[in-house]
Amino acid sequence: MFGDSSFGLPLVSAATLDTALPAAATIVASAFALSTFDRWLRRRRPHDAAWTVSLVLFALGSVALWWAESRGWSRASFRVFYVAGAILNVPWLALGTIYLLGGRAIGDRVRAWLIGLSGAAVGVTLTAPMSWSQVEDGAMPKGSELFDAAPRAFAAVGSGVAALVIVIGALWSIGRAARGRVPALAGATRHVTHIGRHTVANVLIAVGTLVLSASGSLAGRLGEDRAFAVTLVIGVVILFAGFLVASVPTLRSERPSQQLPEMVVR
Repeated sequence: MFGDSSFGLPLVSAATLDTALPAAATIVASAFALSTFDRWLRRRRPHDAAWTVSLVLFALGSVALWWAESRGWSRASFRVFYVAGAILNVPWLALGTIYLLGGRAIGDRVRAWLIGLSGAAVGVTLTAPMSWSQVEDGAMPKGSELFDAAPRAFAAVGSGVAALVIVIGALWSIGRAARGRVPALAGATRHVTHIGRHTVANVLIAVGTLVLSASGSLAGRLGEDRAFAVTLVIGVVILFAGFLVASVPTLRSERPSQQLPEMVVR
């Protein structure tokens, strides 16, 4: 139990907290997805579309966790949680980084591969046999115990390789901008009008990605369910903060007689 009844405050049960955390993550991820989708509608930039897909997947994974904490784990809820939360969301977030750093030509090629791999991951995860008899009542299932090699391989690439792309890309972008160079490969067009905000935004996005990957180290202290819920909430909040910092409008003078609004782009 949490809280202190000696002050007349109601006690909050662990079960209530475990349900509230994924609910909060769902709300934050949904708000974040609406923000990136709105920006894509206004600017039609492909990295905004990639981030929107990623955040919809974040929200879907959070809903699956929320449902499981409220009703109990089932094969269906774990499959949705696994494919949306452990496999697909970070790769689509990484696709946004690739668009920003590599440009549209490279990003479109990676997107074509990612669409194919996403379809394969969904098909494999939703149809793979599960050793459900190993799941203890009330315990969070583990993909390493339930699935064979294929779904786990997709999860390893999705959570590991894609996270490295985001973190290394953020650090590379910061270094390029600090040296006064365009933080993108040749052929990619980017405008950074405020190096300080650019740096803070990239740091927040890198930290948010690392937090989302830290559930395994927290599981021993908090338990599997709560570790995932805590890292999901904190990670998505930090990512959202990075997006908001990067989206602060500034004014950049193109000609003495005209000032155009410019966005600080990560």
